[in-house]
Amino acid sequence: MKIGIDLGGTKIEILVLDADGKELIRKRVDTPSNDYQAIQKVIASLVFEAEQIVDQECTIGICTPGSLSPATSLLRNANTTCLNGQPFKQDLERSLANKFRIAREIRIANDANCFALSEAIDGAAQNANTVFGVIVGTGTGGGLVINKQVLVGGNSIAGEWGHNPLPWANDGELELTKCWCGQQGCIETFLSGPGFEFEFERISNKKLIAEEIVKLLVRGDSNAEQAMHIYEHRMARSLAHVINIFDPTVIVLGGGMSKIRRIYENIPELWRQWIFSDCVKTKILPPKFGDASGVRGAAWLWGDEVVI
Repeated sequence: MKIGIDLGGTKIEILVLDADGKELIRKRVDTPSNDYQAIQKVIASLVFEAEQIVDQECTIGICTPGSLSPATSLLRNANTTCLNGQPFKQDLERSLANKFRIAREIRIANDANCFALSEAIDGAAQNANTVFGVIVGTGTGGGLVINKQVLVGGNSIAGEWGHNPLPWANDGELELTKCWCGQQGCIETFLSGPGFEFEFERISNKKLIAEEIVKLLVRGDSNAEQAMHIYEHRMARSLAHVINIFDPTVIVLGGGMSKIRRIYENIPELWRQWIFSDCVKTKILPPKFGDASGVRGAAWLWGDEVVI
C-alpha cells in the first residue's frame, strides 16, 4: 500500500492507496503555523495512525509546495516559509525512524509534479504518453510526465513555466507586473488568480477576488468579459510556447482558475496561431481528481513509475 501526503500552507492531507489505486483512507488536519518542528511531528503521527489502521508498512510520498535543491538537498521556493532552507527530507526520515524505531525512506516531489503524475497515472490524461500538468491558482506551476515518469530535470526545475516571461508580449505588456522571484513580466503574474484579479482591476478600477469576477462574467459583465478575453489570450500564448518545446499529448489544468469551463473551448481555438505546426492534436482537459491530485500523485511516487 502507498501513503501520499500533501503538505500545504493551510492543511496537511494524508491518503492511503492500495495497489490498484483505490482510496482506503483520507484525512486532513490544519498545518501548524510557521512551526517546522510541529509540521514534522504532525506528519509522523499521521503516518503512524494510517499504518495502524491498515495494519501494514506502506511506502511514503510527500507533495510539497517547494522542491529539494540538487546542490544542497535543502527545501526551497516553498510558500510555507519555515520549510525553506531546511533539510526537510532528512529530518522527516529521522522523525519517522524515531516514531517507528526503524529507518523509513520517503520520496518528495513538488505539488505541480505530483498533480501531473496523478492525472497521468489514472486521471484525465491516463492514456497519454506525454503530459503537461498546470496549476493556475494562487501561483502558476507546471509538471512534466513522460510515459508515467515525472521529469525532474538536471536542476530540479522541469516544468517551471510560470517563471518565464509571457511569450509574444504586446508593447509594454511585460512591464505591467513584477514577480516575487525578482523578474519582470513572469507568466505567473498574469495567469494566477491574483493575475486575473489584477487585470480586472486595471480595466474596471474595482478590486474583486477571482470568484466574484467569474460570477460577473456569467452575468455578462463587460469588464469581466474583457479581463477574461485578455486572460485567455495570455494563456493560449503561454501554452503554445510549451507545446512548441515539449509537445505534450495532453495538458491538464488544475487550481482555482481551471474551474472556468470556457477555457477548454476557447484556448485550442486561440493557440493555433503561435504553434509551429500545421495541425494541433494536443488536448487541454480539466483534472479528474481536482484538489486531490496532489496527494494521489505523492502516493504514486512509489508506483512502478520512477522519477527521472
